[in-house]
Amino acid sequence: MNMRRTHVWISGRVHGVFFRAFTQDTAQMAGVRGWVRNLPDGRVEAVFEGENNKVAEMIAWCHEGSPSSRVDGVEVRDETYTGEFQSFSIKY
Repeated sequence: MNMRRTHVWISGRVHGVFFRAFTQDTAQMAGVRGWVRNLPDGRVEAVFEGENNKVAEMIAWCHEGSPSSRVDGVEVRDETYTGEFQSFSIKY
């Protein structure tokens, strides 16, 4: 299995539109681990770890977002896979 870790920042209308909850649900269904949180500057930040193709699915999902969101940009940075996560969580 080819494992991957990415750090992602999503900009647009992504606060107050259940973006984090939809991200968590989508990641759990895909079997991706990591976390998601709102940033004070209005962006959402996430870390995804899992099989390369599943992480790629999550990145693609971030470009679409939750039904009420509007995604203007997605910045993706690949990082070294650590396997540190047991699940996918929302950070507060």
